[in-house]
Amino acid sequence: MLAKGHRDRKTQGRGEGLLSASPRLRVSMSHRGFSLIELVITVAVLAILTLGIVPLARVSVKRQKEQQLREALREFREAIDQFHREALAGAQMQIQQQGQGTGQPQPGRSGQPAQPGQPGNQPGGGPNPFTDPRVRVAITDTTIFTADNPDRYPPDLDTLVKGVNVLPIASVAGLGRRGNLNYTATEAATEDSQQPKIKVYLRRIPVDPMTGKADWDFRSCYDTPDSGSWGGENIFDVHSKSDGVALNGEKYRDW
Repeated sequence: MLAKGHRDRKTQGRGEGLLSASPRLRVSMSHRGFSLIELVITVAVLAILTLGIVPLARVSVKRQKEQQLREALREFREAIDQFHREALAGAQMQIQQQGQGTGQPQPGRSGQPAQPGQPGNQPGGGPNPFTDPRVRVAITDTTIFTADNPDRYPPDLDTLVKGVNVLPIASVAGLGRRGNLNYTATEAATEDSQQPKIKVYLRRIPVDPMTGKADWDFRSCYDTPDSGSWGGENIFDVHSKSDGVALNGEKYRDW
């Protein structure tokens, strides 16, 4: 009986030892790490995801730069066109001044002098620029236009940034009122005493997102569309200097 009790206690001791050792076994199993096959699969999945994401990221960045280029070219186009309209208004104003000084009428559509806000003709035979609601000032500085630039487009980009002297269209209507019996001397003096202001058409020269520089190609109104060089008479159009190809297959320099 003593031997049997001794064996039972001995067996019970072994069981308790196994139970006390089981937590250590579980800890060692939980920290055994990844197998080689699991690592290979993980690396392969990451490589596939990378190969798919990188091209999409490049396309997204390129599309963003193309949008920036379109916005810069649109900014140039609007500034050049507005400058041209107001320069023509200044030329028309100069013609009216000359006509009033000589006493000869400047014909409009009805043979009467073309006044601001009324139909008439500009120097080139087109519509009177004063009738354009987008034109509220007239460029009075004629020294920036040379004999090679009779169409009065901006001579360079610096002119658009530095600005030019302009006069409000409202005051153009009062030119030559001195001596007119319909206006008092005070009214004529008030109209004629308005001083020109400087108007800028570009706050800064935009940076070409394709080249990273504020350097552009130009075309004058006398250059052919496919011309590879700038004639230098004026700036009629602006293009990128990049030789890259857009997502739609066009070259950036052709935009």
